[in-house]
Amino acid sequence: MAPAKILVVDDDPAVRNLIQRFLMKQSYQVEAAEDGKTALALFEQFNPDLVILDVNLPDVIGFNLCQEMQSRNGVFVLMLTSRADEADKIRGFAKGADDYLTKPFGLGELEVRVAAILRRQRVVTTAEQKRLVFEKLMIDPVRREVALNNQPVPLTALEFDLLHFLASHPGRVWRRAELIQEVWDYEYVGDQRVVDVHIGQIRKKIEIDASQPALIQTVRGVGYKFESPTNPPQLEVHS
Repeated sequence: MAPAKILVVDDDPAVRNLIQRFLMKQSYQVEAAEDGKTALALFEQFNPDLVILDVNLPDVIGFNLCQEMQSRNGVFVLMLTSRADEADKIRGFAKGADDYLTKPFGLGELEVRVAAILRRQRVVTTAEQKRLVFEKLMIDPVRREVALNNQPVPLTALEFDLLHFLASHPGRVWRRAELIQEVWDYEYVGDQRVVDVHIGQIRKKIEIDASQPALIQTVRGVGYKFESPTNPPQLEVHS
C-alpha cells in the first residue's frame, strides 16, 4: 500500500518545516505550501489524502480554503490554529474540517491525530460493505456516497462516517463521548459540541425539516440515535 500523501499549509516556515520533516520521518509523502494560492495549485497536482491547514494564511482564510478543497474531492482536513477559541473550532468543523490542533502542540499529538484520520481510509470489511437503504435514503460505504430520492447528497468525509455509523445501529442511543470514540477514533479532548455541529450539518442535508428531524433524533440528556423509517433497512450486498 502506497504511503499516504499529506499537504502541509502554514505561512510560518519554522512550523511548516518542522511538520514536514516529522511526517516524512513517519514515511508519509509530504508537500508544503506557505499560502492559499500555492496550496491550491499543489492540491491539484499532488492529490493529497490529508491537508494540514493553518487557519491564518496571508492571502486566504483557512476556513474558506478548507471548504474549497472539501468541495473538490472530500479530502480530510486537519486545521491548525493559534487560538484556543471554541467558536473558531465550531466554525472550522462546520466548514468541513475533520479535526483541530491548537498551537503550540506536541509532535506526538500530531502523529496520533494524523494516524486516526487516515485510518478512516482503511479497506472496509465484507460486513461493512452492505449498502444501507432506508426508504428514500441510501448509504453506500464502498463508494462513500449518500443519495436521497436518488439525488446525491454531498457530505464531508467525517459527516459520512458519522451518518454511516449511526445508520448501522438503528434505534441505538449513543452518547457524544461514545460517538467521538467510535467515529473520530481516539480520545478527543475538548468541547463535545463538535458532535452537535456535525449532526446539524447532516440534518440540513438529509432531513425534510432539519428543525424537526425524523432520521437522526436527539435523546435529551443522553445523545443521538438514528431512527429507521417504518420499514427495517434493506441490506444490499455488492456483487
